[in-house]
Amino acid sequence: MKAGKLILGILTGAAAGAAAGLLFAPKKGTETRRSLNDTTDNYLREAKSRFNEFADNLNHKVESVRSKSKATLSRSKTDQKINEAKAELHDMQS
Repeated sequence: MKAGKLILGILTGAAAGAAAGLLFAPKKGTETRRSLNDTTDNYLREAKSRFNEFADNLNHKVESVRSKSKATLSRSKTDQKINEAKAELHDMQS
């Protein structure tokens, strides 16, 4: 729940800052809209990049747990070693 409150606080602060910036901006309306559009695009690209990074990291952790489980439940030594190696590889990637 703390992360949700943090995100809400950040978004509220960003909205308040944007509103204040628009009210006190010395630029023309078209320049302000262009600047606002560029800034929004940059924020969206950064958010998408961070989300993809988070998803990749989570995927590697899930695959690591899956490989460790397979290694534990494996009946042959070869399969066990292969799955342990896969788990280590995913641990290094996350």
